[in-house]
Amino acid sequence: MLTKRIIPCLDVTLDEAGGTVVKGIEFVGLRKAGDPVELAKRYNEQGADELVFLDITASHEGRSTMINVIERTANEVFIPLTVGGGINSIEDVRQILRAGADKVSINTSAVKNPELIKEASEIFGAQCIVTAIDCKRNTNIEDNPDKTILELEDGTKAWYEVVIYGGRKPTGLDAVQWARHVEELGAGEILLTSMDRDGTYDGFDIPITRKLSEELEIPIIASGGVGNPEHMYKGFVDGKADAALAASIFHFGEYTVGDVKEYLKEKSIPVRI
Repeated sequence: MLTKRIIPCLDVTLDEAGGTVVKGIEFVGLRKAGDPVELAKRYNEQGADELVFLDITASHEGRSTMINVIERTANEVFIPLTVGGGINSIEDVRQILRAGADKVSINTSAVKNPELIKEASEIFGAQCIVTAIDCKRNTNIEDNPDKTILELEDGTKAWYEVVIYGGRKPTGLDAVQWARHVEELGAGEILLTSMDRDGTYDGFDIPITRKLSEELEIPIIASGGVGNPEHMYKGFVDGKADAALAASIFHFGEYTVGDVKEYLKEKSIPVRI
């Protein structure tokens, strides 16, 4: 049986320090969490399976990803590193992989130019290409009969709309249909973030996580909302995710990666200790 992966996430913004890890709630109200290189070293030592580094304002600010910070981070970790933010071209992908990343995560640019996923997958291999999907619940189902309607925890019906530019712009795209499409284009993995749950400590958005996990062949990384190890457990059991990503609980010292893995092991979830 494949082990489930625990992945700390570094949401990084460019500032006078050259790059600072931040964490917000529903993509806003950002507070500083530390230096990306130092945090990366900490999670590497704690036994994280992978690390995700997201330059969360690169697309919105119209700039490229901070290569020097990625190089310094890659030099300190010995686990797979996925980097996203501001990736608009094949050359951007090439530069980030050269800087030491193992995978790239493409979000806004994938929506604007889906062929980028196909081309990148053909050149670098599907295993290097992660498509990040940020989505938000939309309860307007009357005007959207062509969308994939899911039942939420309270019985409400909704579809999940893809948002881009760090959650700033809704696209009208159905997240389930978009996920199917990126799998066909050659994405090797999907990083799924529910904007409604991001930073809330309420747990993963199970309806959309489970739907994509059941529909797709490629792995789904669940993201958004982890407040405790039980939320990770539910993400794996109820959401059927292949990996669980978290930020706040690790950055602010509430739990270590080891704490989470011990909890999951006791619950018979296969993890790498």
